[in-house]
Amino acid sequence: MRLLDDPTRLLRRRTVGWSYTGPEMAEFDEACPRITVELFPDGRGRRTEEPRGGGGGSYVTVPEVRDDERWTDRPVFGEWPLLSAQVHGLTEPPVFEITEAATAADGSGPAPATCRRPPRPAQPGPIGELFRPGVRVTDGYHPEMTVVEPRRIGTLRVPSGLLAVSGPDDDPGEGPHITVAVPPGEYVLDEAPARHHHPRTGKGSEAPRTDTTAVRVLVGESPAVTWEMARRPDDDPRLLPDNGIFGFDTDGATGCFADAGAWDPLLALFERGLIQGDPDLDPDAYEDISDSMYLLRTRDRASGGELAAFATTGDGTYPVWVGRSEAGEVIAVVVLVEDMPELLPDAEPTAGT
Repeated sequence: MRLLDDPTRLLRRRTVGWSYTGPEMAEFDEACPRITVELFPDGRGRRTEEPRGGGGGSYVTVPEVRDDERWTDRPVFGEWPLLSAQVHGLTEPPVFEITEAATAADGSGPAPATCRRPPRPAQPGPIGELFRPGVRVTDGYHPEMTVVEPRRIGTLRVPSGLLAVSGPDDDPGEGPHITVAVPPGEYVLDEAPARHHHPRTGKGSEAPRTDTTAVRVLVGESPAVTWEMARRPDDDPRLLPDNGIFGFDTDGATGCFADAGAWDPLLALFERGLIQGDPDLDPDAYEDISDSMYLLRTRDRASGGELAAFATTGDGTYPVWVGRSEAGEVIAVVVLVEDMPELLPDAEPTAGT
């Protein structure tokens, strides 16, 4: 449930129904069939059916719900029902007691009662460190990865002063998912390589490989001291679950940085070059990029704006991280092409771009 702008009612934000196949199945078993319904205040919604649980396929449809099913009255203080007990007709109130395990951190006695913490959106993690040579990280699959020198791929012209970050497989006319205001100019495009050995064979058995963890538009040279998740004007953090994200969506494992002022013509050039393979495309308007997570660059001759497309490791939603200086100026815009790596214990975070 979510309390939004109307203090008298709650949004039924997310409901999960579990269908256990028998008494031997553990509660919340990963293989348990389930149906998840997510509702939004603007009338949108998503119903996800997973007949084989989290490890199988899913069917996504639009739920048909009435307004009184989307919203419920907010109970007054002291009269909050235990919803699961109410649904199943249970009348006895639950009994809560402090067990021996629930002790204070210093071991001095029972832990103090605490209020429930609201869901916290995903945090940036060590983004700056992914571009600092020598830093050691892990992506969960490779036990140890060592960051090497950022690889410069080229530049991106943004004469409009509005940088777009989006999936280039969007419908024309809808505009980019994310925009970030930057000074009009030409900025470095680079990627963050990390060297590693195969986790099953280890060091000494094969030559190390280098994979890209992130791509970046470098706007300024001073250190980025803070990182924030970029949002659209109607993105409401109160609707996110724990570690939830906003970002751009892709159905083709592809994202792009572009000049938002020339978005439509740049997107049309991308379509003609990569998707249609148009042999008559002006070579000055289209450039393939090889041996990189970046795929291609298109140029709008009328405005001078450019688009640079890059590969991700899959479909889905990718957050856009904006690094800022102490003065609040944009220093870098970063997209991780996979999940956020973690610093290894001896790798201390440091300020930097």
